[in-house]
Amino acid sequence: MHFKDIDFIIIGAAKSATTWLQQQLQADPAVYMPDPELHYFSREYSRGQDWYFSHFDDAQRDRVVGEKSNSYLYEPDAATRLHQDLPHVKLIAQLRNPVERAYSSYCMRYRRGEVGADIENYLDPALGENLKYMISGKFASHLNAFIDLYGRDRLLILFFEGVAQDPERQMSLVRSHLRLPQRPLSELDRGKVKDKKAPTVSPRLRKSLSWLKPIVRPLRGTSGFEAARGLITNEIQYPKMTDELRHRLNDYYHPSIEALEQMSGQSLDHWYGSADRAS
Repeated sequence: MHFKDIDFIIIGAAKSATTWLQQQLQADPAVYMPDPELHYFSREYSRGQDWYFSHFDDAQRDRVVGEKSNSYLYEPDAATRLHQDLPHVKLIAQLRNPVERAYSSYCMRYRRGEVGADIENYLDPALGENLKYMISGKFASHLNAFIDLYGRDRLLILFFEGVAQDPERQMSLVRSHLRLPQRPLSELDRGKVKDKKAPTVSPRLRKSLSWLKPIVRPLRGTSGFEAARGLITNEIQYPKMTDELRHRLNDYYHPSIEALEQMSGQSLDHWYGSADRAS
């Protein structure tokens, strides 16, 4: 395996249904993608090429080969490293309303017990720009780094709404960009779809029971395990985003959204002042 054998990279964005894109491509026998996000060009570059290529052991030379790592979009060195090692690849970015994406990211970390209920401490632009929640949603500036290196033609810009509104067309655009023959959508395993409303163990209890993980891991999926888990899980009540906080975030992202409209040639009017609480 060599860098020249990699054909495409999905660079992000997080919380924007990029896993759906990956699963659709993995269902095609003409495509190979490793399951995990490797984050090689953003966070794991020091591990070296052998570590990176080890994740492509099953790739065959007659297949279109790619990977997905959402951190590539906003980590400062990722674009330069990618172009240095993979100057020939095609890039795909699927983006989401940055206000919704920031809230979704917060909810994910709240579910994991990594953040508290004081939502404004994490999402209020007046208190500082947090990379995980806010700066990473300034998509236009992040994409400019890739366009400067690769040119606009090598980058396909998609939007989250396309997955829900017209998934066939969304994948048709991807397949055309990668010069893959068109094929019907694949029926994905719904059990793998993340559901933030699904009952889960509270963050505090999960931490106290972490020592049990290696012991119960072989039992996952069994009726006994699921019955026991049901006794200690509850639906999480997420902190709400106030209208005032949403307005501040809309103002914060407005210039970036305007720039993205120019870059993509698509109207994003539905993103301005969105009241949608989806995450």
